[in-house]
Amino acid sequence: MASMDEQILKVTKEVVVKFIEAGRVSPAGFNDTFKNVYNTVKETVQGSDKAPEPEDETEA
Repeated sequence: MASMDEQILKVTKEVVVKFIEAGRVSPAGFNDTFKNVYNTVKETVQGSDKAPEPEDETEA
């Protein structure tokens, strides 16, 4: 699992660096932005690990 955490951190870093380069993140907002991006990436990765739920195909 450590490898997955490392990958999440790397992706988060890349996204935040792009935000900084684009002027979307200032040093004052770095902490909150990093946490938000990290949590979003982590939730997305964890969500993709789950098998999709079957759709209900009953007709009304």
